[in-house]
Amino acid sequence: MTHYKVFDNGLRLIINKMEGLFTVSCGILVKTGSINETDEENGISHFIEHMLFKGTKKRSAFEISDYTDRIGAQINAFTSKELTCFYTKSTSEHFEDSVEVLSDIFFNSVFDSVEMGREKGVITEEINMCEDEPEDLCLDLLAESFYGKEGLGKTILGSIANVRKFDRDDIIAYMKKYYTADNVVISIAGNVDIKEAERLAEKYFEGNFSDGKCAEQKRYETVPPSHLYKCKHTEQSHISFAIPALPVYDRRSIALGIANAIFGGGMSSRLFQKIREEMGLAYSIYSYISQYKDCGCLEIYAGVNTAERVSAEQAVLEEIVRFAKDGVSEQEFLRGKEQIKSTFIMGQESTASQMLLFGRYLMFLDKCFDFKDRIAAIDSITSDEVNEIIKETFIIDKIATATIGPKRSPIKVK
Repeated sequence: MTHYKVFDNGLRLIINKMEGLFTVSCGILVKTGSINETDEENGISHFIEHMLFKGTKKRSAFEISDYTDRIGAQINAFTSKELTCFYTKSTSEHFEDSVEVLSDIFFNSVFDSVEMGREKGVITEEINMCEDEPEDLCLDLLAESFYGKEGLGKTILGSIANVRKFDRDDIIAYMKKYYTADNVVISIAGNVDIKEAERLAEKYFEGNFSDGKCAEQKRYETVPPSHLYKCKHTEQSHISFAIPALPVYDRRSIALGIANAIFGGGMSSRLFQKIREEMGLAYSIYSYISQYKDCGCLEIYAGVNTAERVSAEQAVLEEIVRFAKDGVSEQEFLRGKEQIKSTFIMGQESTASQMLLFGRYLMFLDKCFDFKDRIAAIDSITSDEVNEIIKETFIIDKIATATIGPKRSPIKVK
């Protein structure tokens, strides 16, 4: 059972009651991330995410974690390119306790200068850790190659130089622009009484927002694909490709998801079988769909022996061309469709995943997500629709590429 409400100040609430469970998840979803940041702000959404856990008017950083541990709850957050989310998961018995502490960190964080200095060190090491992960580095470079240097092309973590210079005034100014009631969704999923959940949302969230409307949000702008290379001493070369695809809520996304499952989504996929099993060129190779509100792309990654890099690149490109030309067989279609359906159904068993699913859907479409409609949509997809989206998507002339490795030369797309 789903309940939806819009408060007078624009705050939206979505409640998905899930019978038969013993837990409930509550999330505060803020529609902002690195897409909205200027060059000087890049990394501040992620910095704020960290700082909200570093002390409030009534709790120290330790007391926040100690309190959630004492009630057996989990509290966490993440930052993406279009969204920042703060959430708790608890037993139904401690739902109000978890909502109270979530509200406390969101509205009452003090941004203490000493704690801020410590957290700058933590995030600096997080950035250094990513620099030591060539797969992550390669995919960040691919985003720049595909989206350019602005908007979705920016990294979520930002630069060490930016992180070191952020201060309390920067945080307050950014939150004033985007942490507004009309730019926030409260999403609750689990075994919870709907009237009680609405009462708690009113008590702990609705009345605590300051007046003010959200600043204008940045939109995606198309840029020509590019081919970037970063020289770094690594044991492998790390190659990646991005092909323009669909926005996240495009009605044809299900067909694209089935196509991706067949092409590179698992161990039975064409990429895995060709590049790893038949040619032995990679240990890790996969494709996935990266989708946002206004755009998306299908991304391919492989870690390969540097001496075999060119052969691996050519083999991937040949698979793309072959896939566009041949389409999928009926057996592949049925297998891919079942993968998509079962993955979606399994996600229904997690209150945290449902909290995020319902919250994001409401945030970006202003509609309530419907499970039965999604299952019906998956069931109705035909192999012809999948083959049609393959021909529209797998176009080699539109590919952007990125490479991390010890030898400097971009991927050659022919």
